[in-house]
Amino acid sequence: MSKNMTGIAKAGGGLTGLLALLAILIAANVIVGNLRIRADLTEERLYSLSDGSKRVLKGLDQDVTIKFFFNRSSPQVPLFLKDFARQVEDLLKEYSGVSGGRVVVETYDPKPDSDEEEWAQRYGISGQTVNPFEPPVYLGLVAVAGESEAVIPVLDPRTEELLEYNITRLIYGVCHTKKPVVAVLSSLPVMGMQMPRMTFPGTQQQGGRPPWAAFQELGRDCQLRELQADVKKIDDDVDALVVVHPKELAADALYAIDQFALRGGRVLVFVDPMSLADMESAPQQNPYGFGQQASSDLAPLFKAWGVGYAPDQVLADPEGITRIRGAGNRIEDSRVIVSARASNMNRDDALTARLENMILPFAGVLKNNAEKDVTFTPLVFSSSKAGTVDAMSARFGDRAMRGSLKDAGGMKLPVAARITGKVRSAFPDGPPSPAATNDAAESASSPTPPAGHIAEGNITVVVAADTDMLEDRFTVETLNFFGATASRAINDNVNFLVSAMEQMTGSQDLIGLRTRGRFSRPFDRVVALENRARMVWQNKEEDLQKQLEETRSRLASLQDEKDQNQRFILSDDQQRAIVNFRAEESRIRSELKDVRKNLRKDIENLGVAVKTINIALVPLLVSIAGVSFGLARRRRR
Repeated sequence: MSKNMTGIAKAGGGLTGLLALLAILIAANVIVGNLRIRADLTEERLYSLSDGSKRVLKGLDQDVTIKFFFNRSSPQVPLFLKDFARQVEDLLKEYSGVSGGRVVVETYDPKPDSDEEEWAQRYGISGQTVNPFEPPVYLGLVAVAGESEAVIPVLDPRTEELLEYNITRLIYGVCHTKKPVVAVLSSLPVMGMQMPRMTFPGTQQQGGRPPWAAFQELGRDCQLRELQADVKKIDDDVDALVVVHPKELAADALYAIDQFALRGGRVLVFVDPMSLADMESAPQQNPYGFGQQASSDLAPLFKAWGVGYAPDQVLADPEGITRIRGAGNRIEDSRVIVSARASNMNRDDALTARLENMILPFAGVLKNNAEKDVTFTPLVFSSSKAGTVDAMSARFGDRAMRGSLKDAGGMKLPVAARITGKVRSAFPDGPPSPAATNDAAESASSPTPPAGHIAEGNITVVVAADTDMLEDRFTVETLNFFGATASRAINDNVNFLVSAMEQMTGSQDLIGLRTRGRFSRPFDRVVALENRARMVWQNKEEDLQKQLEETRSRLASLQDEKDQNQRFILSDDQQRAIVNFRAEESRIRSELKDVRKNLRKDIENLGVAVKTINIALVPLLVSIAGVSFGLARRRRR
């Protein structure tokens, strides 16, 4: 009996131990599940809040409630949307934790005909139709702080890289309701264009074009105010000024910009030696726009600020080639539509530190002519192999401008720069007289400066020698997300504009957020291989072209030596010249084919090497490390 009792006691003790262990495991699971312990091992820190977001959250002086609306219980919601919604929720928990309780997150499931759906509609969350026979799907955010509300009507999974920026800006905007005033002065329709459209006799219907996407994005955080080309004074309540393609500005407008900059106003200028948007806004009868001035300049102001700029020179960069569709629907490599990468950005400046890719179509070049009290800081620049070509040659394509290429001698040519420091006015004698022009500002100034004239002051100016970089076709692509239209940036062109304005108007914590790392990264080694092969290809092609020109010249000279009666008969020398050229042409074309084959072979070999490392070498190294560790432990025993 005692043995049975002992067995029962042992069994009971074992069961109790198992139950206790199970309880411990469950408790540990609950505790660990509520702890936010994780490690973000991605190079760009894609799954952690950036320093800018943390500074915004630490600086909150009031509580913010974020309401997240999503139909989590609906079986009709696609799986990819549910996964994206989980990512949004996870990120919102990060905001709540980092803010120390200042940010409160509430989640709602807006079922059909429920109070949650009514709230979503009242806040302006857009319901998206997934199935025409099913209720709409809601996926949006609302931020509430006191009496202020802000909303993101639709969260698009394809703009995932902007998710943190959009949430942080939502929080920042609801707590900072006063938007900075930004004036816009442009000869291009960057703010859109309203044109009357006749419908029926005696009636008109308004039509036109919307603002460029870059300025729509800028208007989300700033109060934009459009200025006319004959503006004489920029209002005192304007925080910053954007000047785009200042084509033939009146002297009064130049003086207004000059005085605004000298009194401490921030100025962002975009000029262009050849603006495609300008050429297309006033189409010519010929395809190359002869007789049309498509360049812009601020010559008197640039001279005073210490900025060198040639309005007839276009940047050509063989290491920034962009592949475009040319005449005859052929794919061509353009050296004047420059693809600027991370290596072309100033990584030490907050404005460009996180930019990765920009497109610069027919951009100009800036030069540092600043005096000792002025700092000229390049922000975006070319490679060391770049040069310049005249704008007229650039219109005819890569082949036509080879002879006009001016080598920069290994220098990196600035395309965008910041100018800060103390400068003198471009109008030392005061406002210009009525006879003044934009090229002769000083000589036409009034003899005696009036009261209030600023003769010198500290300026903060950012100059970019390109305007097409802001046009929609070079900045965004239009997306349709279940019936809702949105734009997605295809590069960092819009980021450059918006980040520059955020820096100038004081909201610098948002600068590093727009340009956080992307999930797709260029294969730099392959790009380098393509650039090297392209240079070899161009040299071979130039040799072939040279041989062709020499043969033509030789044939022409032989033709001139013949009698009039033998004009249409090929001489022996002509026949030999043609045979030699065809043999040389065949040889060079064969070498060109070898260049292409070697490029493909190098890329394929690189791919094989990467696959070998990932598939075989890394597991082998892990296995060797595991076996070595096991052997070491056995020896210690």
